Parts: sequence; C-alpha cells; structure tokens
Amino acid sequence: MLIHAPERGGLASGSIRYPGFVDPNGPERRQLRYGETVQLRLSPGDLLNLANDEGAAIAWLVPFDDSGAQDPSSLGLKGQTLLELSNEGWDRRAFDEWFSARDAETRTPLGYPVFDDETAPGEIFTLGIEGRLDLWIILPVRPSAMTAGGAGGGMTIEIARAGPPTEGLPEPLGEIRDEWRVDRATARAYSVAKGDYIQIIDVDGRQCSDFMAMRADALDAGIERHIDSAVTRTVVGGAYPGPGLFDKFFDQDMRPLLAVVQDTVGRHDTFALACTARGYEERGFPGHRNCSDNISDAYEPYSIGRRAAWPAINFFFNSWIMPTDNRLRSDEAWSRPGDYVVMQALTDLVCVSTACPDDVDPINGWNPTDIHVRVYKPKRPIRRAIAYRAAPEAEAVLTEESAFHPRTSALTRSFAAARDVWAPSSFEGTRAIDEYWACREAVTLQDMSSLRKFDVLGPDAERLLDLALTRNVRKLSVNRGLYGLLCDRAGHVLDDGTLFRLAPEVFRWCCGSDESAKQLKDIAAEHGFKVWIKSLSSAMPNLALQGPKSRDLLREILFTQPTQVGLDNLKWFGCTIGRLHDREGPPFLLTRSGFTGELGCEIFCDRQNALAIWDGLIEAGRPFGLKPMGNDALDMLRIESGLMVAGAEFGPDVDAFESGLGFAVDLKKPDFIGRDALIRNSEAPRRKLVGLILDGEEVASHGDPLFIGRHQVGVITSATRSPSLGRSIAMARLDVEACESDQAIEVGRLDGHMKRLPARITGIPFIDPKRERPRA
Repeated sequence: MLIHAPERGGLASGSIRYPGFVDPNGPERRQLRYGETVQLRLSPGDLLNLANDEGAAIAWLVPFDDSGAQDPSSLGLKGQTLLELSNEGWDRRAFDEWFSARDAETRTPLGYPVFDDETAPGEIFTLGIEGRLDLWIILPVRPSAMTAGGAGGGMTIEIARAGPPTEGLPEPLGEIRDEWRVDRATARAYSVAKGDYIQIIDVDGRQCSDFMAMRADALDAGIERHIDSAVTRTVVGGAYPGPGLFDKFFDQDMRPLLAVVQDTVGRHDTFALACTARGYEERGFPGHRNCSDNISDAYEPYSIGRRAAWPAINFFFNSWIMPTDNRLRSDEAWSRPGDYVVMQALTDLVCVSTACPDDVDPINGWNPTDIHVRVYKPKRPIRRAIAYRAAPEAEAVLTEESAFHPRTSALTRSFAAARDVWAPSSFEGTRAIDEYWACREAVTLQDMSSLRKFDVLGPDAERLLDLALTRNVRKLSVNRGLYGLLCDRAGHVLDDGTLFRLAPEVFRWCCGSDESAKQLKDIAAEHGFKVWIKSLSSAMPNLALQGPKSRDLLREILFTQPTQVGLDNLKWFGCTIGRLHDREGPPFLLTRSGFTGELGCEIFCDRQNALAIWDGLIEAGRPFGLKPMGNDALDMLRIESGLMVAGAEFGPDVDAFESGLGFAVDLKKPDFIGRDALIRNSEAPRRKLVGLILDGEEVASHGDPLFIGRHQVGVITSATRSPSLGRSIAMARLDVEACESDQAIEVGRLDGHMKRLPARITGIPFIDPKRERPRA
C-alpha cells in the first residue's frame, strides 16, 4: 500500500539523523542503497515508513519472530503471502552471519515485496507493527543496472517507536556474553577472556571514555603489565597523539593485548592521561570527580595499585597538535549517539572503562553522559571495519569487502580503506614493483570497486551534465565518454571523473567522490531539471584491466552482440556492453579508460557476477603474464603518467588550471558552473603544476615545501620513486614565476631549512611525455 505517512511517523526534513539512534524529538532514520540490507528490531505499536527516494526500486520485507518463524501478520499484513526471495542482486553475508549467531541453518528467505517499477520518486509505504520481530529490509540490485536503462538509487527508512527510546544502542554484533552501563562520572572494572570482543558504546554522543587493560597472567604473578603508550607507538610506528586508533596495543613486555576491530568514529586520543584530581585543582575545581581516581577505585578489588594519574586510551576524546606551536589541543568529540569501538582481547585481560566526568571542558559537550559496554563471545568473528562518511552530516557506513574480496583475500592480507571499501595495497606473491612492471610490460587486474558510479537519467540529463561539467556534453555520442571536471563557482575542482553516454537520455558518471551526487542534485533542484541521479557504487563493482597485452587478453573472453561496439572499434573513452565468453555469459560494461597511462580498459559488473568475471580474466590472462595489482603500484604508475588525484593535486582551494587540469576545461562552452572564475584565473594564473626530478634517491613527501634560496615557492603534491626512470620524481604546485624549465629548486625537509633535496623542474607526464603510446 502506498499512502501518506501518518502524523507520528512523517518523514523528517532539514535535520540530521544517525544510524541506530532514537532521536527523542523524532523517528530513527536510515538510508539503504542498492544491493544492501538492514536488520531492524521492532515492537508492537512501532510505525515503519519506507520512502522510495528515487523511484523504480523494489524492496523486500523479510520478517522473523522470536521463535524464528516468518509470519507476515506481525507486519500488519494479515492474509498476505510471503514469497521466495532470490539470492541475486543483494549481498547476503550479514544475513547469513545473523543466522549463524543464532545456531540456525541459513535458509532461503521469504519476503513481501513493496514498490514496483512504476513507483514515483518519494512515494511512501507505511506499516503499523503488530508483533515483536526482527525485520530484514533488502534492496536488490535491478537487472537493468547493466543496461542502457540505468539503475541505482536508494531508500529512506524511518521508525517511530511506540515505547520508550532504546537509548541509542546499536544492534548487537554477535552473541553477548555480558553487558552493562557505566554511569556518568563513574568507572567499572571487568575481566575478559582471550578472543572476547569488547564494544565501548557512546550512548548519547560526544562522551569521552577512558580505557585501560591489564594482562591477567601477569597480575596472577603479582606483576602489573598494562597497555604501554611508548611501546605501542614504537611497535606500530605511529605518532602521538593521533586521530584514530592503533590497530594493536602492547604492554611493557611488547606483548600484544588488544586488536582494534571496528571504529565508527575515526578520531580519538591515542594515549594521553585520564583526567586527574590535580588537573581539576589547578583550574579551580578542588574535589572534582576524575577518571584516574575512578579507575583506581574500580581496580582496587583486583589488588592493582592506586595511581594519581592513569594512562589510558581516551575513546571519543578529540585531540590534536597544532602545527603552529606544537601544543596539544582538544575540543568537542566527533562521536555521534550510538557510535562505538570494538576490540578483541588477544590474551586474558582485566579491563576498566570510564564515563568521563569532565564538565568544565568542551570534550563531553559540557554535559557528561553514560557509556555502555558489551562483551561478545568469540564464537562468530566480527569483521574489521572503520566508518566512512561521504559528508560530515552523512550516515556512517562501515568499510565493506568488495565483491572480489574472496579472490583478492586469498592472495594478500595487505588491505587499506579506500572510501568505504577495503582495497588491496599489494599482493604477497609479487608486491608493488613486480605489479608495476607487469602493468608496463604485460597486463594487470585491479579491484577498483571504491570508484563512485552514478547514473544520470531523464529528459534533462544532458542539460544538467552540460551545465555541471567543464566539457561539452552535448557533443557526446552514445557509447562514447569523456573526462571532465565538476567545479564550484570559484573554479575549484570538486571532483573529476569519466562520463559515458549509454543512451540518448542515460549517462553514467564514474568519479571519486560522493560530493558529485550532492552537487548534481543541488544544480538539478536549482534549475528544476527533470532528472534522476542514482547511486550504483556498492551495487556495481569494477575492475581495471591495464597493460599493453590487455586487448589481446580481451579478445579471448569478450563477446559482444552485433548491436554493440566491437573490441577493435572501441576507441579511447568508448564503451560497450560485453559478456564473458559467449551470449549466455555474465554481462558487463566495458570502457576504454584507466588510471595508469597504459593501454587498458575498465569492467563494471553486477555483484553476483563479479567472481565469475574475475576468474574468467585470471584464467584467460595466464598466457599473457597477467598479475593482480594493488594501489601501491597504481600510485607509481599514475604519478609517472602525470595523473592527478583529489587531496593532492586538486582540492577545495585550487582551481582547475592550478591543478594541472586545464586540458579538461572547455572555455568555448557558453556556460558551465565555474566558467567565469576560470576565464579570469586563466588570464592571470598564480600557480602551476609541474614535474620535478630529484637528484638523489630520497623520495619527497606530500606537503614538503619547495625553495629557491630562502624563499618558499611551492609545495609537493605527490611523489614516488620511478622504477622506469630509476629516479625519485614528484608533482608540485609552484608560483608561476618559479616555473622555468630546468630551474634549480630544492625540496625542504626537517622544517624546510635543515635539509634540502636538490631537484630540477620538468614537464609532466614523466613517462611518454609526448603521449605517443597507445592510451587507455
């Protein structure tokens, strides 16, 4: 039933909601993207609203009561029949884990479909919950995602609770061994066994929680061995203090005590002292409760000696060092209600957690609140993840494994977070240098699933994109693409990417940032364009097949219909729909594009077909010397090829020309956002992006200053050691007055003055400067 939401559950607007948090002034709110699932615990009287944000999305409601039965009556759907839900189009790993934690066999779920292909954007489906249940909401990827019709989008879920708030606690991550509340301004000590998981939850947000752990076997021997800051910093090679956490914490004997598994905040004080009585006394607050005394009191039953000042991991404490004076600063925490950190005990431990009483500093928002602690049995592993937010106000998304992870994880344990996806850094059988040479001389395969993909569809799609991008979209034919920039009105580059026209009114924008979608939606709303902007990012994993033998490999596995562009006619920035091996094989979008400067292509597919396509490419690639490649080798290749990235060559304070991206700006276009500013800046540029070749073997770092004599004239944006040149190279942004070719210049290290690395200015790219090689 499609109805307007009742008064109590109306969809909120103009306010920020966070996952798993019950706002006392309104309903809970969550976002669901294509290919994703969410599990909700609902009670009688709750009201559930589903808003189809962009239309044409079919969601499935999969209910389970406390006995495990699937009864639609608990959803208020009396007389309705649940249908079998296909496994295609959604990632069922979380669903399977949920069943495993309950000692139940994973089953084929039965569900109730809501919405249909004719659903208009913004339509709402409302349910009154009549029984206590666990409800899974599943938003499968549509088959049309791989066709010219496009697909994508998402759904907004809101829950208006009938009963009292659930106090901001997130859904359990496994089987709970024990849990308790640490009341504000108190501490609690507790024992955990090796393998147990400890979840520290900030109930109301912006609340510091100090944590300490003692090794239990050492205490039994009458010795105190606890987390040691100096040992931990030294072993992991991290700075103090630093936002975020070390991945492990060690004691004085260099034995690992804890491993960090999940973190939804990303900013904590790694290891300062817990607050002390003396600290309050010195500021005029004698007798103020403090965490150090609370820790001593909590540890007293364990015969652990009292301390006037306890070191601690200060969860949710926001601190940093000012580069101008090297002083330690702090401010309000970044944590939101329901945020948490999960650690796993690597040995038996005696721990203590506090809810900090500080109400004289901003760190707790001047209003100390409670902390909740859960200890989970190690029966079911909790996956490693950190939070990713596309924007400060956005809902946190935990890093996930890409659809190719079952294959890449068998080849390496070296992964790093790339937006919200774990991406291989390098592979254990090759590492970066071997992977680099495979791309230069043969062929490589790389998981690039963190790339953002958006379909832009509708009668005004061309008008929107032509106004938003720096290139002339109106000249783009079907099956053709272009590289373009998305700028603000000052000409600063917000994002870059490749745009492909799949049909007259259907485009696919492949870019680096979620800011693209926000900017496009803002422009569409301002001008009243009839257009849909739909996210395909997690639903459409993609691979980069790069190297001089990539086309030979494709000839072995690519099938295209006569209505599609054949491989030999696929030009630079062209695209086609292909299949693996034959007309019945898995489909994918093939584009002649890449980020290495070598001949190559990119492959975009459905999650369900990802492993089959990976396996097909690996098998066909053996005679051509194909090797999987990680981001470490990619960084060498893209710097050698003079390819720019956000946060280095371009960002919010640098315009397109200063970023070295002027080639992607068409000033002959009559209008696009940022055009006036770019015309003005092109006539009197202040800075220019250049290449540097360093005299020695040392590699410069991003942010290193550049000097001519005593005066700074620029800054390093990216640097590497070039395997092809056998030299250290860098890209740098210089004052235009300092950009003469072969100009002697120095890279400043040790504050810029104590150490200088000689270099000379050159052009970019460093490899194939005339771009005579066959390009991607």
